[in-house]
Amino acid sequence: MKNHLKSQERSNRMKHIWKIILPILIMISAPAQSQLRLPKLIGDGMALQANTEMRIWGWTASKSPVTVNFKNSLYRTVSNQNGEWEISIPKQKSGGPYTMTIISGDTIQIKDILIGEVWVCSGQSNMELPMRRVSPLYENEIANCENDFIRYFNVPQNYNFVEPQRDYPNGKWVKTNPENVMNFSAVSYFFAKELYDKYKTPIGLINASLGGSPAEAWLSEDALKMFPHYYEEAKKFRDSSLIKQIEASDNARMQTWYEELRSKDLGYKDSCSWRDPNMDVSQWPEMEVPGYWVDTELGTVNGIVWFRKDIELPDEASNKPAKLLMGRIVDADSVFVNGIFVGTTSYQYPPRRYEVPEGILKSGKNVIVVKVISNSGRGGFVPDKPYQLTVNNTTYNLIGKWHYKLGAVMEPLQEQTFIRWKPGGLYNAMIAPLLKYKIKGVIWYQGESNATRAIEYRKLFPALINDWRTQWNQGNFPFLFVQLPNFLEPQEQPSKSEWALLREAQLRTFLSVPNTGMAVTIDIGEWNDIHPLNKKDVGKRLALAAQSVAYGEKNVVSFGPIYKSMKVEGNKIILSFTNIGSGLEAKGGELHHFAIAGADKKFVWAKATISGNTVIVWNDAIAHPVAVRYAWADNPQGANLYNKEGLPASPFRTDNWDE
Repeated sequence: MKNHLKSQERSNRMKHIWKIILPILIMISAPAQSQLRLPKLIGDGMALQANTEMRIWGWTASKSPVTVNFKNSLYRTVSNQNGEWEISIPKQKSGGPYTMTIISGDTIQIKDILIGEVWVCSGQSNMELPMRRVSPLYENEIANCENDFIRYFNVPQNYNFVEPQRDYPNGKWVKTNPENVMNFSAVSYFFAKELYDKYKTPIGLINASLGGSPAEAWLSEDALKMFPHYYEEAKKFRDSSLIKQIEASDNARMQTWYEELRSKDLGYKDSCSWRDPNMDVSQWPEMEVPGYWVDTELGTVNGIVWFRKDIELPDEASNKPAKLLMGRIVDADSVFVNGIFVGTTSYQYPPRRYEVPEGILKSGKNVIVVKVISNSGRGGFVPDKPYQLTVNNTTYNLIGKWHYKLGAVMEPLQEQTFIRWKPGGLYNAMIAPLLKYKIKGVIWYQGESNATRAIEYRKLFPALINDWRTQWNQGNFPFLFVQLPNFLEPQEQPSKSEWALLREAQLRTFLSVPNTGMAVTIDIGEWNDIHPLNKKDVGKRLALAAQSVAYGEKNVVSFGPIYKSMKVEGNKIILSFTNIGSGLEAKGGELHHFAIAGADKKFVWAKATISGNTVIVWNDAIAHPVAVRYAWADNPQGANLYNKEGLPASPFRTDNWDE
């Protein structure tokens, strides 16, 4: 007790001394005009990496003294000729919140600092995809997400081909609460929540992701030199006049296309607009929704098609607010209820969720009108999505026949040039400013944009991991990634698959690059959506990988079965696996999605059964089998080899015949 009182007295004395010392330090170090500035990453609410030397840096006047006060310790340096400065702080244990004071002419006080585990979250749209997009699935999680110990920094989406940037144009750390979490990457939030619930240590998430981005956009110039065609392309886009020329050309082309589209639209040229609920459309043809109008008499037309459906509502629905779900629509839509505009979406990927305000619905006949713009390809309504109107907790199905009429015919719109995806640009603008910030590791969800170049990805992806580890200069920090989920329509017979090849490239990376972890997700995708909504299980599986790779848990089964080897016995092939956990399991019954081939290299579906820790595969029609494939498809629907811990086996093949 006496020791505790003495310790408390010393602490109080130190606080009193600092109240005296700080103003003196400020006066001593103050130049005529302060230029003290910090990077956006270093600010209120930030999370710093525990158990490693931390770096604090910034800018001030040339050759100026800089003092950092953190946890009653002083750290000093002098800025260089350019005003740049950097201070290292010794290893700290997890904890907080703390305050940091930085003095160089002026004083900046940083409040509410946590020390814990900092994870960079990167990739393309499935990492970027925010909680708002998946909120209907996770209403309880969002309502109860309040957690001061999970912090989030969203990196501004930008590119630069000239040089690596030193800071971001904007950005700030935010806490986890029901309002803020709606803008969090859904995968990263569920990943952080799993780790926090297990280890109770603060988590910092830095989200640096961009939809559609290929891996080469995230490589440094040094790494791009390994891929000369990308390096040359990156050099080409250093020319800002070229970028302006391309952007001007794209904008002019797209503006002309949409102006012509609007001028042609018959839906607004008639004396009665086609959104008018009183318009007689009985002579319009009908089409099944969901579906695509390529299957109607319209064929492969692009432009505008109007759709209308009448729905009868009871008296109790009159004037009530409602939720209107229109699935997904290719490409853009504007929606009207009883002639009143209720919402629009400009591109095909987001779910259509519209609020119908009170006062619009009425008793009896109500008219829903959807104007659909198809830029190119197959226009229409994506199947296996919700199409419904919900009023007073009663849901009215909108699937079925809709009247439709062609409003305008256009030539397909040429896609814009996505300059932001060009090689090296995202690394320079979104990753380079991070490199002084100490981290625990990276989680990565990307590959869709490289699926047509899967063989190249075998080199490209490991190069990216090694490049980031080199640039961060933190050794082989944990790099955890998501293997691509199931997507597109299932095929009736074994066939070639670009997505399977990409998954294989990811698997090879997992097996060959140290300190990596892979979350298999072939069972939680959606055949009709490149952005599957189940992000909770993705986060959980990444967190399981982290427990093994990043936190050294020896007794945790973090991965599903991984193919190891095969041997032929008669007309059967016997497969061995690693990561079997407490045993192999056929989830839901007999094993599915195994294919087998003889010397003719023609794969046919096979029977498969578990025998101990192996899987035996055969087809009675093949006497001398030589190769097996499992879940080798864009969408291996029905693939069901798991370990007993509930983690799916990675797709694999024992051959290399498609190369």
